[in-house]
Amino acid sequence: MKLPSKHQIRRRLLRAIPETRARTPQFSEWFDSPLGEKVLEAEKQLLEAYLSRIFGYHILQLGCSETHSLIDESLAGHKILFAPRYHPHARQAVADNEELPLPEDSMDAVLIHHALDSTQDSHRLLREAIRVLRPGGRLLVLGFNPVSPWGVARWFRNRSESPWNARFISHRRIADWLKLLDLHVDAIHFGLHFLPFRNGYFLRNAERMEAFGRRLTSPLGGAYFILGTKQVVPITPIVPRWRPLRAPATVMPAAKNIRAKIH
Repeated sequence: MKLPSKHQIRRRLLRAIPETRARTPQFSEWFDSPLGEKVLEAEKQLLEAYLSRIFGYHILQLGCSETHSLIDESLAGHKILFAPRYHPHARQAVADNEELPLPEDSMDAVLIHHALDSTQDSHRLLREAIRVLRPGGRLLVLGFNPVSPWGVARWFRNRSESPWNARFISHRRIADWLKLLDLHVDAIHFGLHFLPFRNGYFLRNAERMEAFGRRLTSPLGGAYFILGTKQVVPITPIVPRWRPLRAPATVMPAAKNIRAKIH
């Protein structure tokens, strides 16, 4: 029996992943659920200290939900959040996260809120986010951690529902991608230390478990936060290659070198 190649396996996996536009409404509805609200609260706490340190005028959020903003507390004056598809109740401009209608080097900060987990082409989305980020700008990435109780629970849940239909890309892989794209990884933190159960007991104690996990700095949180900085490309000055000037030749006048013969 012939085993499938790596490319065939990859194509099958990509076909099994729902399209981003179909997944976005599910994420929006899930964030409105009791468990989703706890997730948003924990992720806002992860971002709170860093958003207050980011200065600039433009900040962009690339997310899996158009109705849940995590950049409201930012000091930036212009906050951008696109809607991934048109619908009658859309309040934001419609744009594809992988084809942003923004010029290069125009954003002071970009937040990727589980967008890498909810797209078929994570590399393309990441390159697009870095394209619009100015040199020295900050990139903030929030993603689901596969090495966590949330990652384990994903294998026992309905994979057609959010957030269990997300990709759960490891933080190490994301950090490697950022380094290849000339971003410096400044910090990595973990959150969602509470268990992914909708039971009332676990929801009531979610804040306590979250605080306990952060004190332990446990790497087993259900979500990770990565902070990166876009490297400034050094400009090498072009020094003109001047040709050295030759010293003027000291030649005696020809008239003085000629001795007249008197016959």
